[in-house]
Amino acid sequence: MSDEGVGRMRASDRAYDTLLDEIQSGLLSPGTVLGEVEQAARLGVSRTPLREALGRLAADGLVAQQSARVTVVTDIDAGDIRELFQVRRALEESAARIAAEHAGRGGAETFAALAAEFDVATLEGAAGLDAYYELIARFDAAVDDAVANEYLSAALRTVRTHLVRVRRLARDNPDRLAASVAEHRLIACAIAAGDTDLAAHATHVHLHNALVSILASVS
Repeated sequence: MSDEGVGRMRASDRAYDTLLDEIQSGLLSPGTVLGEVEQAARLGVSRTPLREALGRLAADGLVAQQSARVTVVTDIDAGDIRELFQVRRALEESAARIAAEHAGRGGAETFAALAAEFDVATLEGAAGLDAYYELIARFDAAVDDAVANEYLSAALRTVRTHLVRVRRLARDNPDRLAASVAEHRLIACAIAAGDTDLAAHATHVHLHNALVSILASVS
């Protein structure tokens, strides 16, 4: 590949990463118009890598093209959230069960350590919340490693891309967040113990509670 091609790919990756972060954080809210000329200038890239970045975001379902030069950030409604959780439940319950099965054959230390971190997790202030979500990200990565199934992990990555936006809806609900800490601790303990049924059932309860809370916040 030519140096020009590599440079364009890097510019496209930078534009994608920036726009993805802004959409997931809510800086670019649903309905925001992403004009091609304006966004290329703002991000300091040419229009070709910008189009590549927007194409990836469209494939993720995070933006939709309204015209040849205008793209908008997609909305999230209750129906979208329910559908996301239908897929999430199927994937995460299976992943928890498989991770527990594999952990039962060795390597349970990772999940025991994560359970201990959930046990002392604090949710104080923005820094505490960020640290908690970072802990969840490490827990998700550990599950992916334990499952060792790239097809399942790839499907989960797609779900998590959308989940970041949805999770923000529950960010200001301290009671729900505190319950979520305990739920994650139980899942991690079950995986560490190699208890496949408890890992799957605890995941089911966690996702049910999360969905109920999120739907209440958008109603």
